[in-house]
Amino acid sequence: MTTPTITSLAPLLERLFDEAEAANGAIHAAIADLSDAERARMMRSKTAYRDLYGRLKDVPLAVSRETGLLLYMLARSSRAKAIVEFGTSFGISTLHLAAGLRDNGGGRLITSEFEPSKAARARDNLSAAGLIDLVDIREGDALKTLSTDLPDTVDLVLLDGAKALYPEILDLVEGHLRPGAIIVADNADDSPDYLARVRAPGSGYMSTPFAEDVELSVRIS
Repeated sequence: MTTPTITSLAPLLERLFDEAEAANGAIHAAIADLSDAERARMMRSKTAYRDLYGRLKDVPLAVSRETGLLLYMLARSSRAKAIVEFGTSFGISTLHLAAGLRDNGGGRLITSEFEPSKAARARDNLSAAGLIDLVDIREGDALKTLSTDLPDTVDLVLLDGAKALYPEILDLVEGHLRPGAIIVADNADDSPDYLARVRAPGSGYMSTPFAEDVELSVRIS
């Protein structure tokens, strides 16, 4: 039986997760001068988030180990061939999604990252994993980079960039979602407009909180 790609990536992923955990101190230092209320305001603002994420441009903003494994399992179980990701960072989530595509026999993962230095780190990590051929890393504002050249049919979406933009990114991909397509929104509590939308009766989605920081939604119409 062929070894799953995610298993072969275990040493690389463990190192990247360890590095992300070690960077927690740098994250706290970068925002130490902000009150909790100010951080929440910047997180939910459609403009101020740029300053917040600018402070964090040199640190990985990674999904948890559990969420990473969930992404791989969802990609595999849905037999995904086309995936869109908002928020690449250093590419930890991207690695899990691309591993799912590899084990599904191939496909295309489009991911968008605002910070060029983070996109470069992600590209290096995907190259080291032998998965770069499956991934289209688009640098810049996702409202532009994800507005064109998407697959006709998208099977899986990960939202893990600026939380205030989750509804706008959903607008861009929604017309491409197949019935049964899965959307994973990390830290979705910081995007109340998004939650209200996907949880609303008649929205075309079934949606539920999953674990502590993930909203899991399925396109039903």
